[in-house]
Formats: sequence, C-alpha cells, structure tokens
Amino acid sequence: MSSLALDSTTMLRRNLLHARRYPSLTLNLLLTPIMLLLLFVYIFGDALSAGINGGEPDRARYIAYLVPGLLLMTIGSTVIGTAVSVANDMTEGIIARFRTMAIHRGSVLIGHVIGSVLQSVLSVILVGAVAVAIGFRSTDATPIEWLAAFGLLALFALALTWIAVGMGLVSPNAEAASNNAMPLILLPLLSSAFVPVDSMPGWFQPIAEYQPFTPAIETLRGLLLGTGIGHNGWLTIAWCLGLTLLGYFWATAKFNSNAK
Repeated sequence: MSSLALDSTTMLRRNLLHARRYPSLTLNLLLTPIMLLLLFVYIFGDALSAGINGGEPDRARYIAYLVPGLLLMTIGSTVIGTAVSVANDMTEGIIARFRTMAIHRGSVLIGHVIGSVLQSVLSVILVGAVAVAIGFRSTDATPIEWLAAFGLLALFALALTWIAVGMGLVSPNAEAASNNAMPLILLPLLSSAFVPVDSMPGWFQPIAEYQPFTPAIETLRGLLLGTGIGHNGWLTIAWCLGLTLLGYFWATAKFNSNAK
C-alpha cells in the first residue's frame, strides 16, 4: 500500500505537470460549458424562463435553474481530456516503459483519476465563479447542503473519470478517445439541465429521466436552491457508485490485458 501511495503521488504529479504545460485541451473543454451558460442566459434566457414560469420572463430565476446542470456538464466536458491523455499514454509508448520499471501497476491509472478529479473540481469552481458574476445566488443553502453539494460533484467526477479512463484505454488514438467520450457532453443536453423533463415530448421523457445526469442535476439543484430532492438523491448515489465500479473494473481489466 505504501508503494501504491508513493507511486500514485508521482504519477499524479506527472499528470498535473502535463496539464500545466499543455493547458489548451483543458481550456477548450472548459469553454464549452461557459459559452453555453452565457448563450442560454443572455440569448435564450427570457424565452426559456417564460416557458418555465408560465409566460412570465424571469432571467434571474432561469440562471438559478440552469447553473446546477452546467456545473455537472462541466465535469463531463473536463473528463474528455482524461480519455485523450490516457489514449496518448497508451499509444506513445510511455506505458511500456513504465512496465519495465519498479512502479506499482495500479498507480498509473490512479494518478490519472486523481488528477482528473482535481481538474474537474477546479473547472467547476471556475464555471461557478462565472455564474456568480452574471447573477447566480444560492441564499437558501445551509453549510451542510453546500458540503453535500461539493461531495456530490466530487463523487460524480470520480464516476465519470473512471468511465473516461476506460474509454481512453480502448481507443486506438487520441482522436478516437475524444469521439468515444463525446456522450459525456451530449447526455447533459438530453437531461433536465436546460428545461424540465415534463415539458419535453412524452416519447422523449424516459430518455431524459432514466440517465445519470438528470437525477444528479435535480439533487444538486435541490441542495443549492432549497427545492425538493425526493428519490433523486438515492438515484444519484446509485448511479455514481455503479459507474465508478463499472469504470474501475473495465479500465483495470483493459489495462492489465494490454500488459500481456
């Protein structure tokens, strides 16, 4: 365990140095949720808020509705960089070199995962700062609810990161990894991030409802805005744990099979 912790710390430092030296990928992925935030607030905000509020435009209320979904979308966007980074490691030969060294095998993946979660949290903070700058306020949340919201974001980031690592491992190159991880950005667009599920066509509502982003968005929205959470909290935890386990076993199995 001490060897795993030490080697994982070294790999984490390596991944953070890569992110610092080559920030263009992270910045490009971070711009997507920020641009969507500004677009939906300033271009579509009045029209969408009128639809949600029964014909009465209320941009401030729509900002409050929109931000929780954009924060989770930020995580989905950020972890695409993890899939690309893992694919690069696998195709450029550095992993083969690591395997000839006295390094704990699991530390390579753990370094990627921890680094990605840290980058996701930082990205969420930056997008949250932009949201506050344009008018988002969370006056009803208690300190415990803020702590729970932060824990939800971190757990969701961990789950999506392991899935992204698996996608990177099965991709033949960085371009394929980016394409394979694209559903992590598309799924929030098909959720309750921008409009309520019950306002969608009946045939489309199950698609929006029965996916990981919608319950997570509704839970985060309830924590930050003081609205009801209902069963969404337990569904979010179940989704996060299920995706984490799926991604972990998928990634480790693929990583170990490549060593043979």
